[in-house]
Amino acid sequence: MQRIRLRYTKRGRLRFTSHRDFQRAFERALRRAEVPMAYSAGFTPHPKVSYANAAPTGTGSEAEYLEIQLTERREPETVRALLDASLPDGLDVTDAVEAHTSGLADRLQASVWEIRLDGVAAEEAGRAVEAFLAADEVPVERRTKNGMRSFDARGAVAHLETVPVPGDRPDGNACAILRLVVRHLTPAVRPDDVLSGLRVTADLAPPVPAAVTRLAQGLLDEETGTVTDPLAPDRDAATAALSTAAELSTATVQDGASPATSGDGTA
Repeated sequence: MQRIRLRYTKRGRLRFTSHRDFQRAFERALRRAEVPMAYSAGFTPHPKVSYANAAPTGTGSEAEYLEIQLTERREPETVRALLDASLPDGLDVTDAVEAHTSGLADRLQASVWEIRLDGVAAEEAGRAVEAFLAADEVPVERRTKNGMRSFDARGAVAHLETVPVPGDRPDGNACAILRLVVRHLTPAVRPDDVLSGLRVTADLAPPVPAAVTRLAQGLLDEETGTVTDPLAPDRDAATAALSTAAELSTATVQDGASPATSGDGTA
């Protein structure tokens, strides 16, 4: 049994696909690509796919993760290319590694989000960020399937700043971009919760809905506020395994080599 971990995206109009929509599209792609999937037991077998911390519907993402189990060994890059070609544009498989470690979901400790606020001046957004970060607690409310729920949006935020808007805006309209690092806590704090918190602390109310994109998710470095690649431990383990195999191969060749012949023709 082989496990392969994949990173995929949700771009453009495909950001509006729900997680269930993606599951259906991905299972069709598995069949088209003829990936030798392992299946669950029971009356209704399903391909063994583990999804990890999917982004909310309506948000884009450059860093979604899942794991598949195969009954036959395949090169991860070959599987990635086949699946990428079998999915619609916008759902793109960008990385693949063989799983050599456990606990992928446990390594998804935080997410980096980009929030684009059209119609909001950078100076106004900067003042709102300062007010949000200065608060000890920012209570917000969100409607859930069990009704309205109140929780603190500030505690989950490890980093929040404004970043320069790339390029010139020929239309002359204001635009601000926020970069946000959010810890994965319970209850989960989403980018729209942080936007609600900015409205609470600084009365920031964008005139149009924000465009939200997840840029990364993985292990959180609390000192620097950076998020590291969750697939890196598998790459490191694979590299170590290759190095060990090469050393063993070299040692075997040396042990099995014929002894050197002396100058007089005797061993």
